[in-house]
Amino acid sequence: MFVQIAVGTGLLLVNILMAAVAAMVLEVIFVSLHPWLMREPHRPKLVALLVGVSLWVLGVITAGTWIWAVALDALGAFPTLEEALYFSLVAYTTLGLGDIVPAPEWRLLAGMEAANGLLNFGLLTALLIEAFRQIRLGQVEQKRRG
Repeated sequence: MFVQIAVGTGLLLVNILMAAVAAMVLEVIFVSLHPWLMREPHRPKLVALLVGVSLWVLGVITAGTWIWAVALDALGAFPTLEEALYFSLVAYTTLGLGDIVPAPEWRLLAGMEAANGLLNFGLLTALLIEAFRQIRLGQVEQKRRG
């Protein structure tokens, strides 16, 4: 049990670190694009921003799912990488179908992965909304001033 908790904690930390780095990189991209985003026309740029950030978030979630899947495969929790990836996707998204389950000695990782997915979905959704809000507020302020 303690080995599962230690492995799960390590995987959680790796995923949280990856999401934090991805958020920081996205912030650097926003700062560099800020002058362009403030110029008219605004609506097409907002659509591009929403699509871009959504794809960024999807990429981070996909990477997180793969991190868990590779670890589960390396631990021998599933016979194949495909099964580990399928399970990881179902657990990370908190869908929890239960049609396949990890080997009994690794089943505590399922709940830890679901918690990781829930945390990352919330964090990254907040990031997406905040990015959109900040850019839109800047556009409105720019329009009001000039």
